[in-house]
Amino acid sequence: MAHGGNVIQELTTDHREVDDLFSQIEALPGTDQKRRELADRLTMELIRHSVAEEEYLYPVVRRYVDGGDDLADKEIADHGEVERMLKELEGCRPGDGRFDTLILRLKNSVTAHVSDEENRLFPLLADVCSADALEELGEKVRSAKQHAPTRPHPSAPDTPPANKLLAPGTGMVDRLRDMLTGRGKQD
Repeated sequence: MAHGGNVIQELTTDHREVDDLFSQIEALPGTDQKRRELADRLTMELIRHSVAEEEYLYPVVRRYVDGGDDLADKEIADHGEVERMLKELEGCRPGDGRFDTLILRLKNSVTAHVSDEENRLFPLLADVCSADALEELGEKVRSAKQHAPTRPHPSAPDTPPANKLLAPGTGMVDRLRDMLTGRGKQD
């Protein structure tokens, strides 16, 4: 799927990619080990996406959208719930009943979060930001995803400035671990 464009286009593309990963996981037999590889890719995508939103999107929502603090707080709480499930999923293998339960819980949580963003938050953001501001925010989000962690760190800070200071270092360590283990490689 093509990345680029303004922040709404970029994040919507991420949403569709995550939907596709859920579909791929669900299409495989319960004990197929490829499900673990897909779950790792899903985790990586969700974590990078969340970190980028927390670093750049939600501060803009807080500043410019009416009721933005409450909206951002709700979205960050959703991320925390997803991150805790992803951490638990790390210890599961296909064929383990917890694996299927967590995938289903994750899908339900992520689907609700995506729906809320696309149907409520994104239109509000589009109403208060110029096209140039949305484009610039899209660039910042893409850049943040390149340096973001790829593994769940539920106890890490999720609001500025601490998240912006710690995420690049954590991301570097995660990417090194991924490279050494082959985690997230596509066939």
